[in-house]
Parts: sequence; C-alpha cells; structure tokens
Amino acid sequence: MTTRVALVGGTGKLGAIIHEVIDDSDDFEVTAVLGSSSDLSEIDGTDLVVDASTPAVSIDVVRSAIERGLNVLVGTSGWSAERIAAIRPLVEAAGTGAVFIPNFSLGSVLGSALAAAAAPFFPSIEIVEAHRETKVDSPSGTAVRTAELIAAARTEAGPVESPHVDQRARGQQVASVPIHSLRRPGVVARQETVLSGAGETLSIIHDTVDPARAYAPGIRVALQAARDARGVVIGLDSFIDIGLRAPRSRPAAPVDEGDVPGQVARTTGA
Repeated sequence: MTTRVALVGGTGKLGAIIHEVIDDSDDFEVTAVLGSSSDLSEIDGTDLVVDASTPAVSIDVVRSAIERGLNVLVGTSGWSAERIAAIRPLVEAAGTGAVFIPNFSLGSVLGSALAAAAAPFFPSIEIVEAHRETKVDSPSGTAVRTAELIAAARTEAGPVESPHVDQRARGQQVASVPIHSLRRPGVVARQETVLSGAGETLSIIHDTVDPARAYAPGIRVALQAARDARGVVIGLDSFIDIGLRAPRSRPAAPVDEGDVPGQVARTTGA
C-alpha cells in the first residue's frame, strides 16, 4: 500500500530533493505540498508528514502531526536535545513516531560518529561549520548533534577545555564545545571538527558537494523508518549499521527559547 506523504517546505532546496526521491519510489506518494505559511490542516488525510520547513515553523508542524496521530520525519535544522525533549512526552502519549535527521548524508553521519569516538582522547575540541548564505539558522543541526555526541562520549572525561569562551569571537558553546558558523556564497555544506591534544591535532572534515546525490540514499532509509517508527528517534545512524556506534546523548529538560526560535544551541544534559 502506498504511503501518502504531506511534504512541508516542499518548495525549498531540501524539500525539492525529498520530493524527487519520493517521486522515484513505488512505496510513497506526495499528496500534499505545503509552504511555510500554509494552513497545517492540509496534512489531514495523509499517512506521514515530512518536515523540511524552517526552524521557526518546524515546531508547529511537528505538534500538528502528533495531534493528528501522524508520524513525522523532520529534516529541518534547529532541533537540539532540549527542543526534542519538549516533544518527546507528546509523541509517547500519542503513540506515534517522530524521527529527527540532522543530516541525511552518510558521510556526515560517519564524521559525527568518528568525532564522538575520538572525543575522550583529546582535551580540546571545536567545530567549524560552513553553509550557503541563505541558511537561516546557526549553528547547523549537524554541528549541534555532533557536539551533543561528543559530550555524551566524554561523560567520564568531562567538558572539553574551552578557554576565553566569554569572548563572542570564541563561538557559541553547545555541551561545552565551541561552534563557529560561517555563512557565505560558494559553499554547500562543510563541517570540520578539530580535536587537539599535547603535540597533535586531529581534524575530521566532511564536505557536501552535490546535495541531491549525497542526501538521496539517507532520505530513502529515513522514509522507510519513519513510516513505522514509534517514539522519538534521532539520527540516520539509528537505522543503518555504520560499523561505529556513536554514544547517545541523554534527554535534556526543555528550556525557554525566548524570542529567537531556532537559536537552540545550549549546553545540554549530555
């Protein structure tokens, strides 16, 4: 039986890629395409909601799906552990599934897992991420996820060493890890995790060159998983065996984001 999909943010860059992947599938069909200002009642009558909207809109999309008893696949950036923690009890009460994918690229997932695996061995860790100038949120969801995994891997080692973080130029801390965001033309997506110790540095770099080709395999995996998911699931690595299991960050208590939705990078409980 074909799964009817409501695609929110379907006219954006990521939404267009997801739409193309679904069009090539025999198991899924896009029956509703919504923009960020669409009435969310348009998701009625579908089987699965796929969210590729904006950080400011995404929270309402997810809540609307849960209220209607629909599973939701979230590819929108801006979801930290705190934000997800606020949604978790709603998902559990509804008996539905909410799948959050910070990045659909297998290479990105591997990069984050490798950084987490190396994290206990280096006292100083920082992340530099770059995206095109049209990306509306920072840090990126991938950078936030990487920092949370690093923190989970350093439960015994403790927070990373981050001197002078009171200075704005030192980046925004997520789970004690400074993140530096670049927004500029001529780049698709790039993340470098720099781990430093006595006398040596390890850099883990991932570049997205062709988003459609890089994301399509992960989108296919995520769609299949989200259709039948129960509860909250985070990360593409939850559904594929990459041969290196990144540690899971513990759920964090929800926090007030104030007047800046999408700016959710804070120290987590991980």
